[in-house]
Amino acid sequence: MLIRRANDIASSEITPEAIYRQRRQFMQASALFATGALLPGISEANVRLAAAANARYSTTETPTPYKSVTTYNNYYEFGTDKSDPAENAQNFRTHPWTVSIEGEVKHPKVWDIDALIKAFPLEDRTYRLRCVEGWSMVIPWVGFPLASLIKQVEPTGNAKYVEFTTLHDPAQMAGQRIGVLDWPYTEGLRLDEAMHPLTLMAVGLYGQTLPNQNGAPIRLVVPWKYGFKSAKAIVRIRFTDKQPQTAWGRAAPSEYGFYSNVNPAVDHPRWSQAKERRIGEFFKRDTLAFNGYGDQVAQMYRGMDLRKYY
Repeated sequence: MLIRRANDIASSEITPEAIYRQRRQFMQASALFATGALLPGISEANVRLAAAANARYSTTETPTPYKSVTTYNNYYEFGTDKSDPAENAQNFRTHPWTVSIEGEVKHPKVWDIDALIKAFPLEDRTYRLRCVEGWSMVIPWVGFPLASLIKQVEPTGNAKYVEFTTLHDPAQMAGQRIGVLDWPYTEGLRLDEAMHPLTLMAVGLYGQTLPNQNGAPIRLVVPWKYGFKSAKAIVRIRFTDKQPQTAWGRAAPSEYGFYSNVNPAVDHPRWSQAKERRIGEFFKRDTLAFNGYGDQVAQMYRGMDLRKYY
């Protein structure tokens, strides 16, 4: 399968093919063991996802163990503790499921989730994930570039932003029964951010179908932004001429700006962002600007005051 490659991807991000193939075989074997041995409640629902390895967009860093990725999560729809999503999302129903493409597009459409996944070639991509709270992971995702979907629906000249909306179903999502956030969860990107080749619509991780607690059946992954920007369990993608409001922006606008690019020089009002703790490691490490993806994405913010537009 031919995969488009952007010229702005730094050579430091390219994994040598031989190393990547060895690593991918190890990850696949680990994932099969993990789903069966560590999370038996998930293994029956998981299927292998046929995906092409895309080393061009993958970091060479060691992936975080599957168990940590699937049991240590922020997903307030299922509770505010890190263990709540894995405990409370096991019976979450991801079929039937549709994703509505709306707003300033020439070809609006309601996609059945299975048809959507089949419509675009899937890729394996290993990305860093940085949480605003100061912890980080390295996750092997399976998904397709959001740009592929955007090109198909053809945004109009009025489209400047893309809004993502999560399912609102308090009967299934116990966390939505409390007023932590103004539900449903919404997030947004500028159109050029959404079109960037790193921006991924993920439907799996570690080669397996996306677990419920990680955003099944489909979620956004924007690796140079803090993790809360990557909306989970998406049911609507809306193109608009105005910057959309976001769930955390409404709840705490002084703490969670619209852009939320990883920036070690801009502290959260309640803690420093200069260091991070990689899950599985004892010592903290320096936080990288744009989560280490600056060579690829920094040009989109040239001339902007990233302290003001945090």
